[in-house]
Amino acid sequence: MSAPPDFLRKMQRLLGAEYAAFAASLAEPQRVGLRVNTLKLSAADFSRISPFTLTAVGPYEPAGFLVTDESRPGRHPYHAAGLYYLQEPAAMVVGATLAAMLRARRRADDGPPWALDLAAAPGGKATHLAALLGDAGLLIANDVHRGRAQILAENLERWGARRALILNDAPARLADHFGPVFDAVLLDAPCSGEGLFRRRGAFDWSDEIVAACARRQDGILDAAARLTRPGGLLVYATCTFAPEENEQVIARFLAARPDFSLLEPPRYPGFDHGRPEWVGEDVLPAAQRPFLARAIRLWPHRFAGEGHFIALLQREEQGLEMKRPVRFVKPDRSSAEINVWRDFAARFLGTEWPAERLHAANGQVYLLPPDAPDAGGLRLARYGLLLGAVRKGVFYPAHTLALALTPAHARLTADWPADSLEIQRYLAGHSLPSPGPDGWALVTVDGFGLGWGKRVNGRLKNHYPRGLRWNLP
Repeated sequence: MSAPPDFLRKMQRLLGAEYAAFAASLAEPQRVGLRVNTLKLSAADFSRISPFTLTAVGPYEPAGFLVTDESRPGRHPYHAAGLYYLQEPAAMVVGATLAAMLRARRRADDGPPWALDLAAAPGGKATHLAALLGDAGLLIANDVHRGRAQILAENLERWGARRALILNDAPARLADHFGPVFDAVLLDAPCSGEGLFRRRGAFDWSDEIVAACARRQDGILDAAARLTRPGGLLVYATCTFAPEENEQVIARFLAARPDFSLLEPPRYPGFDHGRPEWVGEDVLPAAQRPFLARAIRLWPHRFAGEGHFIALLQREEQGLEMKRPVRFVKPDRSSAEINVWRDFAARFLGTEWPAERLHAANGQVYLLPPDAPDAGGLRLARYGLLLGAVRKGVFYPAHTLALALTPAHARLTADWPADSLEIQRYLAGHSLPSPGPDGWALVTVDGFGLGWGKRVNGRLKNHYPRGLRWNLP
């Protein structure tokens, strides 16, 4: 067992008779979870083509599965095509809980939903939100660390997310810029990570680290509250067991923000309740503490996943009208780059691209989400779907565009099965024989967009990104 002795003694004090089962669970092998990208195919369709042995995680997430064989799903062409995200089951519960409550609270007069993932890297929960939003609304995904924001962008791009703005800024700056405009705000808070000992092995842990994380969480949660519209939902989640980072953070928040209340989310087998008894009178009055039981705790000895804590909060309507930002990005309909793009699209793509959503910046062309808000002075990692770049008057399609397309969107295609040598060689960066007309061809694996190739005289020049290429054995 790799968990620190001081942590285990603390958990023994907290759990009492339940500790033995908890401690035993930490020695069990971690589970491999997989969530299907329902932007590209249904869970049922993926089950029919899956090369892995799958077991459904449960009714809380119909697109979620456990991989129960010895395969390596992260090393399969379907993963490169963005057909699924490798996500452990407890993490799936966060997005699934938010989705269920959003559906229950949607009003007929509401416009397209806006969702914000405030600390989104590496992107598991952001891709979940993107799939839940589908072809409506807007997702803003943010991470304050530049390197992690880049990983977040890559995962959302592989997902084929078309309606996403990716930021790399401090939560308080987002709150100052946008104000309370989001229907749903997700804060998967940076934490001490106690729920990951089984998955990651030993790492630094101490009571001092836990206390420092709790102080940081208080500040980020305050920013999250300032971004939640009246009547909107705020989800606070961690992958730690520590009461200091879970019930006690929520208790302090509720004491300071009476305009928020803790909701009772849908419950399924293995969903335990929050522990009000782990919060003192000095944090929250005794009469209010029982509401903390509405939170969800996921324990590895009770649930087929790692440790998680989830609190679902709602901001009161307060009779206030929610207003979106008045500043929106102005589309760039007539620049030289847009005209080069239009020529490329007419020659090689078989679908319409809304002129009112095209935008050119720094030699690159983007498809903006509808009514895309202006990010102002915020640090921007990605804005909408990157279509490609213009260099010396020539358009080069982006890898992100390929991952957002189907064969029906492209005039020229090159399709091979997932288990073919051609797909292996394509992912490794090799050029391939490919009969057909010359020009940019969408390379697909079993009909799903994978990347680009440029066909010349019956040979496909490889344009799969160098940084993503596989090393063949």
